Amino acid sequence: MEYTIKDFNKQFADDRACLAYIFQRRNPNGATFDGCKRQGTFYPVTNRRSYACSFCGYQTYPTAGSIFHKSRTSLKSWFFAIFLMSQSKNGVSAKELQRHLGVTYKTAFRMMKQIRLLMAQSPETMLSGTVEADETWIGGVRRMSCKSENKTIVIGAVQRKGKVVAQVIDRRAYSTVVPLVRGHVKIGANLMTDSDLSFKKAGQFYKHEAVNHSRKEYVRGNVYTNTIEGFWSQLKRSVSGTYHFVSRKHLQGYVDEFAWRYNQRFSSVPLFDLLIRQMAA
Repeated sequence: MEYTIKDFNKQFADDRACLAYIFQRRNPNGATFDGCKRQGTFYPVTNRRSYACSFCGYQTYPTAGSIFHKSRTSLKSWFFAIFLMSQSKNGVSAKELQRHLGVTYKTAFRMMKQIRLLMAQSPETMLSGTVEADETWIGGVRRMSCKSENKTIVIGAVQRKGKVVAQVIDRRAYSTVVPLVRGHVKIGANLMTDSDLSFKKAGQFYKHEAVNHSRKEYVRGNVYTNTIEGFWSQLKRSVSGTYHFVSRKHLQGYVDEFAWRYNQRFSSVPLFDLLIRQMAA
């Protein structure tokens, strides 16, 4: 189901409409103040992000504790930023958001960082069936330097026709690879990897098969890692083409964003709607 800019402007014409959406989502059965015990009698307060009880005057702030808390940026700008990030397959840079919203770069960057918190991967995600696991290196290479210098390792696993999990790690070793695989792949699954020794160690808990890329073996019947490599390809093209550079400090947030978008690819609900529902939860 498509959700266009026309739909967005119709649903969220101004800040008041955005605040009303948050209030209704957070109070689906109507707000109640313990003082007067009356329900469904709140009205929006002019020039404030609050609703007041028509009986006792008590005010409630729907944005409290949300990503909008203490932000002076208009709610419509926040909602539009969420719309852009949910709709763009290749991501949106902070400079582009700055141009769209007319805010400072610092504000745009902070907004995107906060929105990515809504896209954080669940530590409880478990993959089953046939699962592919692999790692990739993200970042530039300085001239006359070691190949891996200035690069960051990201390890991931994807269930074929299912979800993906990906995590930034400090080094590729048994102590980091095995816990991630065991923490997100159900025992008994079919695990497909390359011939890396770290994955071989993790594979003892699964029906493990591997392809040997060093010998130019990429597919052997049902044994391949093309699915996870396709996810890496999308992520790296977007980092290179949209953001140009992502520091290790913030890389996990970007990985979460692309993993969230990948995991929602079969959703019958518009991604923007999914995201603002989660934002207002």
